[in-house]
Amino acid sequence: MWILFAFGSAVFAGLTSILAKCGIRKTDSDAATAIRTIVVLIFSWIMMLITGSIGTISSLSSKTWMFLILSGIATGVSWLCYFKALQLGDVNKVVPIDKSSTILTIILAFIFLGEPITLVKGIAVVLIGIGTFMMIQKKETVDEPKKPKGGSWLIYALLSTVFASLTAILGKVGIEGVESNLGTAIRTCVVLVMAWVVVFVKGKQHTIREIPKNELGFICLSGLATGGSWLCYYRALHDGM
Repeated sequence: MWILFAFGSAVFAGLTSILAKCGIRKTDSDAATAIRTIVVLIFSWIMMLITGSIGTISSLSSKTWMFLILSGIATGVSWLCYFKALQLGDVNKVVPIDKSSTILTIILAFIFLGEPITLVKGIAVVLIGIGTFMMIQKKETVDEPKKPKGGSWLIYALLSTVFASLTAILGKVGIEGVESNLGTAIRTCVVLVMAWVVVFVKGKQHTIREIPKNELGFICLSGLATGGSWLCYYRALHDGM
């Protein structure tokens, strides 16, 4: 069953990238991230209330809280970097790099969680790396009317990859014995605080009033897609290896 949730997470994650790109053409990426997080938070807490998992929150250990919070922080950094990269670069370049976090996650899972790397899995990792490189190189040869601002999008995309991998590892440890919807809701709270702190520290709160209505709609829809992706992803992590 976990593989169905993993597939559902991938579908929603793909929708998130497209919807988010449409929502940050004129909107600051940090402000968009903060707004999206509100949508994800509402979505995740509604799901938690529906499943009745809120009653188990008092039974969480201090270790579980620590890893959930750390996972939320890693997620927040990953999101901020990812959507900045999307704003500066091309979706077809940014997304393959971000999703190559699978490679780093498998390596970290082997080191910290003791999950084995079989021959087949090793070959798959190599193929993912080669495929990612080829996808980026193919796009680089195409003449683009508007080029990204230097290579800054690549830096943000790589940082997103690293923190996305940390999110998966910390999240796996943090949700052991925890209902997945509850874990998702707690982590989203951490991301929400982080996102809004960044907005206010950078003095970007005034940009929220300037967001075009059509982009605001895409931002909210991307938040819903992210919520769906998260719920499926952490259910898959909870049930699978």
